[in-house]
Amino acid sequence: MIVPFAPGGGTDIAARAVAQKLTQIFGQQVIVDNRPGAGTTIGTDIAAHSAPDGYTLLECSTSLAINPSLRRKLPYDALRDFTPVTLVVSEPYVVVTHPTFAAKSIKELIALAKAKPGQITFGSPGTGTGGHLAGELLKLLSGADITHVPYKGNGPALTDLLGGQINLLFATILPALPHVKAGKLHVLAVSGAKRTPLLPDVPTVAEAGVPGYASGSWTGVLAPAGTPRNIVTKLNAELVKGLRSPEMRDWFAKGGAEPVANTSAEFTDFIRNETAKWAKVIKAANIQAD
Repeated sequence: MIVPFAPGGGTDIAARAVAQKLTQIFGQQVIVDNRPGAGTTIGTDIAAHSAPDGYTLLECSTSLAINPSLRRKLPYDALRDFTPVTLVVSEPYVVVTHPTFAAKSIKELIALAKAKPGQITFGSPGTGTGGHLAGELLKLLSGADITHVPYKGNGPALTDLLGGQINLLFATILPALPHVKAGKLHVLAVSGAKRTPLLPDVPTVAEAGVPGYASGSWTGVLAPAGTPRNIVTKLNAELVKGLRSPEMRDWFAKGGAEPVANTSAEFTDFIRNETAKWAKVIKAANIQAD
């Protein structure tokens, strides 16, 4: 199972959970092979051009839908060169601010941003990342003028938010939650289509005043195009069963993620829709890869 990220991140952790489950199911060791670099392009390209025999899979992420609009010359086409197996999990971001920040809700944030155009800053793990595009989607749908500050990863962005150097962050839940509970960060909303059980009283961005808003991170399993249909069907059936088991649901829930476990056709449509959605945002914001 190729992971186009370095070890330790969200996609890698999800991949290791999936690999462990497949190992149990098939009685054959599934090895996670981390191939980071070039915004996931290196690992994804290796998987795209692997033998379509069911022995090589790719644990993909949101970047699969972002890169076609962000990078001009990709060596692969996500829908042409892969057969989607299943969407593994989805996870919303939390929109967090420093406790001293004036806005205490999404509506207040939008009003403040319109009153002080360009003066409110939001951080991200880097240009073109999911956290960056989540902020750009808010700008596009609300008309709020907030300024993007890219960092080299979630950690440095979170550190600067805690220090008050930036105003806002679309953060993954797990690293942000302890700071929220300690009162060091304030949550305005969650970015997903529905509320998270980890913060049941916190509204979604859509509920809080931006209808139609939904963003977040996700991971899924792809096989190289041409993988026999019976193999894809078998992989899907076993993964769906495993992901829907109470143990896997509980394990992912602790990190704020929710197993999806859909069909190959549903995952194909999901990738197509996500790619179109982020293409509009990237074009509107004129974002280019560094």
